[in-house]
Amino acid sequence: MAMLPVTGPTAPTTGLPEPTVTARGPGRRTAALSRLTSAVRSNRKATVGTVLLLLFTIVALVPGLIAHDSPTATIYPRSLGPSAQHWFGTTALGQDIFAQAVYGTREVLIIAIGVGLFSTGVAVLIGVAAAYLGGAWDGVLGLITDVLLVIPLFPLLIVIATYVQNAGTAVLVAVLTLTGWSYTARQLRSQALSLRKRDFLEAARVRGERRMYIVMVEIIPTMTSLIVASFLTNALYAVLFGSSLQFIGLGDPNSVSWGTMLYWAENNEALQTGQYLWAIVPGALIALLGAAFALLNYAFDEIGNPALRPLRRKKVPRRTRAKQIA
Repeated sequence: MAMLPVTGPTAPTTGLPEPTVTARGPGRRTAALSRLTSAVRSNRKATVGTVLLLLFTIVALVPGLIAHDSPTATIYPRSLGPSAQHWFGTTALGQDIFAQAVYGTREVLIIAIGVGLFSTGVAVLIGVAAAYLGGAWDGVLGLITDVLLVIPLFPLLIVIATYVQNAGTAVLVAVLTLTGWSYTARQLRSQALSLRKRDFLEAARVRGERRMYIVMVEIIPTMTSLIVASFLTNALYAVLFGSSLQFIGLGDPNSVSWGTMLYWAENNEALQTGQYLWAIVPGALIALLGAAFALLNYAFDEIGNPALRPLRRKKVPRRTRAKQIA
């Protein structure tokens, strides 16, 4: 009689399926990050926008490693042209234009990110709360939102900023936040209304969850893509309107920013006296940073909504193409 070889102890069979291990914690976050990274790489707009924004962030974090001159020192010859010592020349006040452009990046980014975060946060709370609570809450919050929507924005900014002359960065962030959340709140309210009668919200109400819990835990996480797009839109709005306020002299003229560079260039007639780079450089940087936020905004719309993605032609191998022609 043949004996079967013994390979070791075997576990008893129970007929039940083996338990599966679900990735949690760092594993889930790593998977989400990898999906986001692959989505950004596959979208050209997201790739260009991310690269531009990373470059500006690095410049804002370590300006002293890039520009070795002081942006406020008036120790150089006035109205110099571009040279090896002064890449973009000097101003009519004897300041290095390249150093001002580099050091001015930090203030512009602080305003953009600060206004983007605060405006989006206010819009999320007001828009989602108005949609979910309904009744008198929706009427009051909707009225406040509609009033801000119909008021011309830039004249309102000028009126507010006029009362706070020489406004610093914090004041500019507060003013732009106060006037910049209404459009985003209207968008988020419309999205929250479409979720109001969903089954998972009804289940949360049946469980007896509080309204604030339902808004913060159940509704807001389902609107992540729209909230990210709203943040990018508000950041773009802050770059353009913040620089515009500084350009017309409603910011702090002694601060180092792209808007104040344009302000002093205009006051000293840079274009009329042939100092073109003094006005062109900050304007080009504002356009590039605005383009970075705009490209990321368009890219997230395409990533979140497949209907917005452009159609791409598939590459046909040469051999297949030759057979088709033959």
